[in-house]
Amino acid sequence: MLRLLTLIAAGWLTLTAHAQTAPRQYTFGMVAKSQGNQFFEAAHSGARDAARELGAKHGIKITIDWRTPNEEDAQKQAEFVERLVLNGADGIIISCSDANKLTDAINRATRDGVPVVTFSGDAPASQRLVSLGIDDYQCGERTFEELAKLLNGKGVVAAIDGNPNATNLQQRAAGFRAAAKRYPGIKLLDIYYHKETPADAVAKIEQVMQANPDITGWGLLGGWPLFTDHALKWKPGTIKCVSVDALPPQLAYVRSGHVQLLLSQDVYGYGYHAVERLVERLHLKKSPAQAIENTALTPVTLENVDAFAKNWETWLPK
Repeated sequence: MLRLLTLIAAGWLTLTAHAQTAPRQYTFGMVAKSQGNQFFEAAHSGARDAARELGAKHGIKITIDWRTPNEEDAQKQAEFVERLVLNGADGIIISCSDANKLTDAINRATRDGVPVVTFSGDAPASQRLVSLGIDDYQCGERTFEELAKLLNGKGVVAAIDGNPNATNLQQRAAGFRAAAKRYPGIKLLDIYYHKETPADAVAKIEQVMQANPDITGWGLLGGWPLFTDHALKWKPGTIKCVSVDALPPQLAYVRSGHVQLLLSQDVYGYGYHAVERLVERLHLKKSPAQAIENTALTPVTLENVDAFAKNWETWLPK
């Protein structure tokens, strides 16, 4: 009996020692808006790099569980969130396609002890831990103001926007319209919505241009039409164009002279900092200093486009 008790005690001590030395493991679900979009691929890359680097720094193991619909679908996003919680995810990172359809799912996850970080698409009425992005209203304002500078305060302008249910894109449109009111010499035709695919965006631009050949400027509140080749049919420089984002296909339009300015978001940083905030909350027991963390837009022009392009060697998965 004494020998048996000794063996049991030795086994318990071995297990305890192993548990103390084994790294703590965390799984973070990541739900982007759509597959195949380099914006979200870069954010995914940032999250994976953060998982590796912060894991090594804190002696923990972090796994990124990528769950993203092929095309934008807020209902599928909500289902992914619920499934991640059921599967035992420790935290969730999400770019919301429609805040109204995702708020309940985010709140349920939070009530179950799973903190949620949003990026580039917030659910502001939810109980998410923190929102990472840009000031979308100011982004819309700046898009128009930069376009107005290129037009010397005179002309006819149109803009395109994506999903009308996305909170961040609603704010960009509101900012664009507000800035337009400050330039009486520029006529804003309208902001035109489309499905967030390159083909739909290009078709919308062509449709509007055919109906309004006097357009002298375009504001692209997202870079969707520039994700494909030969999207802008006009002679370079004849129509001024400012676009949000600076993904690799968009850079070619700066080099060709079709687009004068891109306003880049820190897409890689969204993924990296989202993982960082979850590690701080779950492992270090620290709460974010603020509920909304906005980063600055980086201007990309012909002068710095080649230097900026080198970022994508890091931002896109190898």
